[in-house]
Amino acid sequence: MKHAVSMTKEPPSTSYEEWMHSEGIPIAVEECGIEDVSQLDRKPWARMGGKGSFIYLDGQKQAGFTGMYVAEIPPHGALEPEKHMYEEMIYVLRGTGATEFWDDESSKRTLEWGEGSLFSPPLNTTHRLYNLSGEPAIVLGVTNAPIILDLYHNPQFVFGDTFKFQDRYDGRGDFFNVGDRVERNPGEHAVWDTNFIPDLRNAFVDQRERPKGHGVRIMGFEMADNIFTGHISEWPVGIYHKAHYHGPGAILLGLNSNGYVLLWPKELGLTPYKDGYGDQVRKVRWGHGAVYSPGDGWFHQHFNLGNETARHIAFRTGGAKYRLGLRSNDRNPVVSINKGGALLEYEDEDPQVRRDFEAALKENGVECHMPKFQ
Repeated sequence: MKHAVSMTKEPPSTSYEEWMHSEGIPIAVEECGIEDVSQLDRKPWARMGGKGSFIYLDGQKQAGFTGMYVAEIPPHGALEPEKHMYEEMIYVLRGTGATEFWDDESSKRTLEWGEGSLFSPPLNTTHRLYNLSGEPAIVLGVTNAPIILDLYHNPQFVFGDTFKFQDRYDGRGDFFNVGDRVERNPGEHAVWDTNFIPDLRNAFVDQRERPKGHGVRIMGFEMADNIFTGHISEWPVGIYHKAHYHGPGAILLGLNSNGYVLLWPKELGLTPYKDGYGDQVRKVRWGHGAVYSPGDGWFHQHFNLGNETARHIAFRTGGAKYRLGLRSNDRNPVVSINKGGALLEYEDEDPQVRRDFEAALKENGVECHMPKFQ
């Protein structure tokens, strides 16, 4: 006698998911985003020291190559030394401190950081974070640990191998200089080739307007010779981005100003409110410390409701310096849908999007500066 097979059974956990659970700290699981990661429940983290929580959004889960956590360093305390075979970028949400990096004592270097700093421990170097203040310091770590742990499914190797990537870190004294801005591909935004950004909230951004929206400006960054990279995006008061979609895995972090992001699967079409799918559009509010990750093929657009220029950063895999071999059939997110891309022009979007934005601005006492269309 044949037995029916349930099609709703959860798939087996990945090696990364099993490792997260084994670490014994909370895992914040959400569909699209978290308004302020500094407010997440954090528990003592034996391996790292301090307290921590993992973050696991649907966009991360679908991609399988971006991990995220928040860690708290006690006042005048430190985390445990660690090294690992995955790439990582660390953003300082709160506090001041320093990080030591070394392969051996001769290569030991110290980097001082403050709120808004971004740095990347070079691959498989030992590093240790110190809190130099009398208040808890909070950092956000974004990694490609999932793909590494899933590939090797051996945490002992990932955290215990002694190979030295001297092509990535040689202990030189200027390793953590802020670096140069270069234009890798003509016509594209500039890229910051660096190992340390002292304050992302005030860092220079390429002033050329980009296709993603009125007044939108972008500066890429590539750190520590990683394939895990990202960009800074900023846009003016009273403005929002054009909706666009791409594959999963990108993680966005709010820096300056405040607002919200709308997200919906492309299967709902270009005008979800008009077509009766408004209840399926997701809305995540953001400010400094908000994170969100669009799902695979989900439209998303970012709205500035504050009285200052908005800024966020996007972490993603694959940059202009080192290309990722995985190929995607996604359309280009900076090319208009009218030309075969995945970027929704303002004049083609659902009218409810602008009506809601204008109403929210009015409630906040902020003037709308969106371009007009006939």
